[in-house]
Amino acid sequence: MTHTIVLIKMNRLTRITAILIQLQSKKVVTAKEIASRFEISLRTVYRDIKTLQDAGIPIGSENGVGYFIVDGYSLPPVMITEEEANALIISEKFILNQGDISLKKDFNSVLFKIKSVLRNLEKDKITKLENRISPSYKKDTFKSNSLSVIQKAITNNVVVQIKYHSLYKDETTLRKIEPLGIYFTEKAWVVIAYCRLRKELREFRLDRFLESNTTSQIPEYQEVFNLTKYFQNLYNIS
Repeated sequence: MTHTIVLIKMNRLTRITAILIQLQSKKVVTAKEIASRFEISLRTVYRDIKTLQDAGIPIGSENGVGYFIVDGYSLPPVMITEEEANALIISEKFILNQGDISLKKDFNSVLFKIKSVLRNLEKDKITKLENRISPSYKKDTFKSNSLSVIQKAITNNVVVQIKYHSLYKDETTLRKIEPLGIYFTEKAWVVIAYCRLRKELREFRLDRFLESNTTSQIPEYQEVFNLTKYFQNLYNIS
């Protein structure tokens, strides 16, 4: 009986810690998101949030919006489990084969930081797993080096100037685009962007970028972009 009580307390402690990490991952997190992730009731979510607040964590809330950690509060470094570390190694193998050099560089930088907080035994396990997992040997992935620029352009809502070589017309043009979304075709990364030259939404393969640089210009495209709706309209999905 005592063992069961201790186990329940440990499970709740693990969940509360995970909720705290989830709050760090986004600007605002809804109670519904937390309840769905941990398969708990909204009442339990409210109780867990109050436990964190009583422990001195400055968690704010806004009716109809969600919970957030107050700006300026610094939390201790997050430790990861062996299973989470293994998932990152699997992710690394996929990224090695996706074609974009900037993404490989950024992910490797993150992975080095994560590995630095692991204990020696965990590092040995990670090294063993790295040597036992291989990416698929596709040879038709197209190489690019602009994904990092495009990602930042989307999050910061900036205009990018590109020198683009069209595969179909075999011509090179200088364009200014406003990146709105990205997807991978299993051969190349594609950016969906508002093209200022054509005055409409266009798709550009990143491996056809000869140059890409952000600008300080204000975007012209003012509509709210939704990637799911874009694909639904593109493929006539109701």
